[in-house]
Amino acid sequence: MRFVTRIMLGAGAATLLATGAPAMANAETAVPVQTVTATTPYFADTWGPYTSGDERAEAEGKVTVEKKAAKHWYWKKYSKVVKKCTWHHGKKKCDWVKKWYKKHVWKWTHEYHYTVDSTLTNHKWWGKSRHSCAWETFKVVGFDGSTDFTSFKNCSKKPAHYSFDGKNAEHIYVKVSRGHHGHPNGYQSGWKPVYHHA
Repeated sequence: MRFVTRIMLGAGAATLLATGAPAMANAETAVPVQTVTATTPYFADTWGPYTSGDERAEAEGKVTVEKKAAKHWYWKKYSKVVKKCTWHHGKKKCDWVKKWYKKHVWKWTHEYHYTVDSTLTNHKWWGKSRHSCAWETFKVVGFDGSTDFTSFKNCSKKPAHYSFDGKNAEHIYVKVSRGHHGHPNGYQSGWKPVYHHA
């Protein structure tokens, strides 16, 4: 009787394992896979289209700004009261005086890395005119008040694509104009907005 019971228990365990195994396998395959998503930029938008005064040069594009943490190193000045002693006619005289020190320290700050993409189209590329090229000039004003300029030209029939980048821009403007191969010389649009830091 004990022998039969052991056989029955063994058969029952085997049946339980046989029916439970597929369920366990399915449970393992049902675990969701985590996907990595791209980070959302701090700012992303299109700009333009802007045209030159004669409407034969046209520029448009997009600007993307990423906000990143960075260490900012600087010199910190601090004071400390110290005891200073001097000898005068064989007598020692001590006074407490303030002494200044400085040390190199850092703090976490944010930097704003920008990328400006543009498409510059030349609607009048033929002939030997002094205005046969399309020009775009970007003006970047930094947080510190600095100003930088970047220019691109297109003297051909096909649209030209350009890109430049930098960091910590408070304002970015673009001016569209006509010119020759050397530089822009007419029909300027005036400064048009590309990006303003919020």
